[in-house]
Amino acid sequence: MSQSRGKRYDAKPKLNIKKVLATIIAIIVFVMFIVSLKNLLKPEEKPVDVATVTTYFTVFVNNKWGVIDNKGQIVIETNYDEMIVIPDNTKDLFICTYDVNYETGEYKTRVLNKKGKEILKDYDLVEAIENYDANNIWYENQILKYRKDGKIGLIDFSGKEIVPAEYDKVYALAGIEKSIIVEKDGLCGLVSNSMGEIIIDAKYAEIKSLGPTYENGYIVKNTDSYYGVITTDKKEILECKYDEIDNVVSNEMFVVTEGGKKKIIKKDGQTVLESGFDEVDSIDGERIVVRVGDRYGVIDLQGNPIIPCEYEKLSTAFENTYIAKKENKYGLITSGNEVKIDFIYSNMNYRKEPNFIEADGEDYKTDVINSSAETALSGVILSEVNTEKGYIRVRQDGDYKYYNFNFEEKRPQEVMPTNTLFLVKENGKYGYENKEGQRVVDCIYDDGTEQNTYGYVAIKQGDVWGSLKADGTVCLKPEVNLDNNLYINFIENWHIYENTYMNIYTK
Repeated sequence: MSQSRGKRYDAKPKLNIKKVLATIIAIIVFVMFIVSLKNLLKPEEKPVDVATVTTYFTVFVNNKWGVIDNKGQIVIETNYDEMIVIPDNTKDLFICTYDVNYETGEYKTRVLNKKGKEILKDYDLVEAIENYDANNIWYENQILKYRKDGKIGLIDFSGKEIVPAEYDKVYALAGIEKSIIVEKDGLCGLVSNSMGEIIIDAKYAEIKSLGPTYENGYIVKNTDSYYGVITTDKKEILECKYDEIDNVVSNEMFVVTEGGKKKIIKKDGQTVLESGFDEVDSIDGERIVVRVGDRYGVIDLQGNPIIPCEYEKLSTAFENTYIAKKENKYGLITSGNEVKIDFIYSNMNYRKEPNFIEADGEDYKTDVINSSAETALSGVILSEVNTEKGYIRVRQDGDYKYYNFNFEEKRPQEVMPTNTLFLVKENGKYGYENKEGQRVVDCIYDDGTEQNTYGYVAIKQGDVWGSLKADGTVCLKPEVNLDNNLYINFIENWHIYENTYMNIYTK
């Protein structure tokens, strides 16, 4: 976030005003000259249009695998029997698997660049490090593993060794970026994939994440089955003496079990609270969401009830506001247990960065609720939340609409300034206009998508799909049935595979 900075000068008495004015004018003239010269020498900055950065994608055709770029051009021919792995689709580094023995599980790999030349030949069995969460599968994009003499080490994409081959297993900490588990002699350590730095030595029986990101630190379990906490800067902030440490994130407090007793403690081990709950769900400043039996409520740090434990689920949303579940329906309540939004929704999800709630109805339509607990958008299909550019895209009354996070409606040209095509609808049909609002594709299609990152749009006629280029010309006339695809996306005449998790394209 940018900040304005400056100094405030207090005027002194008895200044010679004429001299001051003359001096100021001279300074202004000089500054204007410097600024003008700088502007003349400075290259003109232009927004980067779509499809200007080369990216790469795995493709699958006729049971063979290859690689294309974002122009749809074949980079690696579709000759491989096994999927080609691209750890970072902005880098021309492609890991090909061959000579697979399905009985023994043995195989070989080679690494190719965009010219088809083999690279990283000094290492055996180079592989990407796969990671995943509930919704996505990805590869750690700065680091690779390799084998040597039966052991595993780490290299970067240039082939520089960053961790020697001395480990028995190397894998990503599931769902957590920049966190690579290394195992040696049955014990675990942890390496940061950004620098290859060893954060935790391989001397623990288990390593888990403390929170949803690596910044929260790690829960470690020693060989005596006691738990502690280590931060990303290698500090042990809780020694390994606890029976259990819960995955509850708080800057200053931890939920631990010691001697069979669950309690909340500070970093120094001092007990904050050890009664009034069976489980702690979250800690938000002075308020704690707890479970007693099978019901949730909120207490303070002294154990005093704030919201009675009468809800099936409870989670923090806006300030002093909670998403609650009651009689299998979701609503919104205040810290005073006042109902702000009635219990009428099948699900509610709080999005922290844009700071709003998605409230799903039984009809698969969504209401978007703002931080004032007001319904900002009603009965929409939420198709995109772009936190990088600060907009949401919804389908409302049969049309696509865009809003900023203040729920002000915006033209597509405002929220996607680097695009060259923008979807329009007329008489129930879809077409495209350019940045200036001029029609470049007539409204003749039954459906269409906005332009993707690579410059292409998908268009539908009847039951089949095709694609257009960034200038609106046809890449592929509508001829592909994609009824089994949850997501429609094209690169030239290639369309995304049914399983979208791996970002694979096919024809």
